[in-house]
Amino acid sequence: MSQTGEKLKILFLCTGNSCRSQMAEGWTRHLRGGEYEPYSAGVEPKAVDPLAVRVMAEAGVDISGQRAKKLGDLFGIAFDVVVTVCDNAREMCPLYPGETRVVHRSFEDPPALAAQAPDEEAALKIYRRVRDEIREFAAGLPGSLDTAEQTQP
Repeated sequence: MSQTGEKLKILFLCTGNSCRSQMAEGWTRHLRGGEYEPYSAGVEPKAVDPLAVRVMAEAGVDISGQRAKKLGDLFGIAFDVVVTVCDNAREMCPLYPGETRVVHRSFEDPPALAAQAPDEEAALKIYRRVRDEIREFAAGLPGSLDTAEQTQP
């Protein structure tokens, strides 16, 4: 919580806002919704990945109502923290004024890795592994922010 008692606004930024950032928003809302107001966006948004929706539902988190957003869709929101969750988003992340803390915590790209999977179950295993890594990051907030790479003061 902020010093004013408001929830901290956290943005998870990725390239497509279709998978990793969507899972991070869902996990943060599910596990830390009392302290954080999570958002996600992409620098080049695509539709939300159905396999990400599926593996999150398996874990009891419904992200089926979330939609892919570009940064401009969130214009006017003063984020306390921005977490880039892929290397491309880190490179394309705009500078945020004032007190916004920007950190980088890269997670592997499930759709890219799953493209090489021999079958759907193998693909789902990849999505589940990344889902669980993102869950651990969200569950560890705010401490997990301290172990992420600081990319902006």
